[in-house]
Amino acid sequence: MSETDVALRGLTKRFGDMVAVDNIDLDIPRGGFFALLGPSGCGKTTTLRMIGGFEEPTAGTIELAGKEITQQPPHKRDVNTVFQSYALFPHMTVAENVAFGLERKRVDKAERKQRVAEALDLVELGPLASRRPAQMSGGQQQRVALARALVNRPRALLLDEPLGALDLRLRKQLQLELSQIQRDVGITFIHVTHDQEEAMTMADTIAVMRDGRIDQLGTATELYEHPRTAFVANFLGNSNLVDAEVISSSGRYAEVDADGGARLKVPANAVAAAQSPQIRIGVRPEKMTLEAGNGQQLDGDSNALLGRIVDAAYIGLATQYVVHTEGGADLQIFVQNSSSRTSGLDEGDRVVARWDPEHTFVVEREEQHAG
Repeated sequence: MSETDVALRGLTKRFGDMVAVDNIDLDIPRGGFFALLGPSGCGKTTTLRMIGGFEEPTAGTIELAGKEITQQPPHKRDVNTVFQSYALFPHMTVAENVAFGLERKRVDKAERKQRVAEALDLVELGPLASRRPAQMSGGQQQRVALARALVNRPRALLLDEPLGALDLRLRKQLQLELSQIQRDVGITFIHVTHDQEEAMTMADTIAVMRDGRIDQLGTATELYEHPRTAFVANFLGNSNLVDAEVISSSGRYAEVDADGGARLKVPANAVAAAQSPQIRIGVRPEKMTLEAGNGQQLDGDSNALLGRIVDAAYIGLATQYVVHTEGGADLQIFVQNSSSRTSGLDEGDRVVARWDPEHTFVVEREEQHAG
């Protein structure tokens, strides 16, 4: 089991009557890439700022490497923060910007020079050491800010939406570079973002936040394939959610009554975690297939719902269909455009939507936060 690097215990932050962070307990392991993910106002940045010492908790404690740091000022915490705004000194060269923190710590000149060179090589900016920030692109400036934080060799590096100001192509490039840098240096990275794809691309572990609490914690695969709440299911991609009632549960699959009478199969272990037989089942649009017909052959190993196509949109990699089922649900289904031929299905066609029962997940119908 990994050593805990950052531990939050009952961490709470109130601004007047508003609760920004609500009694969070969290263990962030040593040497991993951890992401706090959620929409604006969910409390993720406030949590990061409390770890960095820029906000004082209303209640609770913060530990770093087993030592409580709740009341320590930022400059005494063994962490560094990289912000969305690069905050570089325009009158200094790249090397001087990176060396600034070491100078304040009175690090020996020879060691300082070596560490600056190592940090710039890490972010592939060694040849640009003598340039000034105004002579560099946004992506290069962000690399300088990263090198300036890493040169101090902090216990943990805090990243506050560091790629938010960059264009899409550069953002995707730096996502991969940041992940590689984290693996190379082995420092704990704690990354705040509202971008689901960014978190899933970079992080080993993701905490999905909502209303100041953690809805679910897990790997990208766990959160996407087995969301526990409708919020997580829809925040990480698209989901089709249908109310259902558990009829029986024995063996590998439970049987549920859904969408006005359809009998569907759900993994028994997914149903076992539910608090009530009144549940909500879900399936991702890309896990489903479509076939023309009235569903005379509904029996078999797959789940199936009857319906009619009410919308079809070609979106490049796939065609996105909306199927209105006989039970009244609207399902999104992505059919990959794997050849020059289309599926031949169009608006108004009666269809059967099918999927493997193993791809069915369960969320509580009446949601409660998991934090």
